[in-house]
Amino acid sequence: MATPEQQKQLQALSDEYTTLQNARQKLESQQQENKGLVGPILLKQDASEAKSTVDGRLEFIDKEMCVFFYFRLKA
Repeated sequence: MATPEQQKQLQALSDEYTTLQNARQKLESQQQENKGLVGPILLKQDASEAKSTVDGRLEFIDKEMCVFFYFRLKA
């Protein structure tokens, strides 16, 4: 049977896991949304500039995911 201290630790780990899952899902959702944005829909710009903007956002999200997982693995 778990002691009250062990139960608190388990609850803290469970809460942290839930927070991490939510953050990961948010980043993956942003990544999927941005993969669909390829054309100059909202602003007048040529297709190559629009693609470059989307590629930049995807690169930023990829880096955020790497940083997120790197620091989570070190903890």
